[in-house]
Amino acid sequence: MSSREHAVVLLSGGLDSSTALAWAVREMGWKCHSVAFDYGQRHRIELKASENVANSLGIDDHRTIRVDLAAIGGSALTGNIDVPKDRHQGSAIPITYVPARNMIFLSMAVGMAETVGASKIVIGANVVDYSGYPDCRHEFLESFATTATLGTKMGAEGSAVKIVAPLLKLNKSEIIELGLRLRVDYSLTHSCYDPLPNGMPCGHCDSCLFRRDGFARLSKSDPLVYPD
Repeated sequence: MSSREHAVVLLSGGLDSSTALAWAVREMGWKCHSVAFDYGQRHRIELKASENVANSLGIDDHRTIRVDLAAIGGSALTGNIDVPKDRHQGSAIPITYVPARNMIFLSMAVGMAETVGASKIVIGANVVDYSGYPDCRHEFLESFATTATLGTKMGAEGSAVKIVAPLLKLNKSEIIELGLRLRVDYSLTHSCYDPLPNGMPCGHCDSCLFRRDGFARLSKSDPLVYPD
């Protein structure tokens, strides 16, 4: 095994997770193992995007793990529920929240970390420009790290599990600015919750709106093409 520090990186193929992976690889110099989840989401475009991003960043261990969150339901991303468009951001947790998604994904990533000898889990969670998801908060990530350390072999043997969220307090334009500095190819990424049949992003869901605004604030062109 390489003497470099190993990290498991959650990689959805979206803007945030792709930037977090680039940060781990190019800023920190870690040996990264990326993982995407086929969880019963509305489309499979993001799974291909995650493969493309991993390849572009030289990741030689990228995995896709199937977890059927559609069987749980309760989200517009996994069920026959309309994805909100052009909505006014409020305090309520939106229907695009997937119950326990990050808790489940992080648990799988910790298991993977034990098999590859990684003590760090990198996640692109963000609490500034986000849709109100409770599993993107610092308090949750800190609590999960404690639980993971208590419930794993590596934790019992004295190696604490560390959850690293480098984008947690950055707004979307700051994330994009960081990614551009790290030479992330954003044309390979996919952010839309509800893409059109041809794969083009809808341009109006929360994720598209945050992304478009982030590029606009930097006076940069988003390499993705929108219908309007």
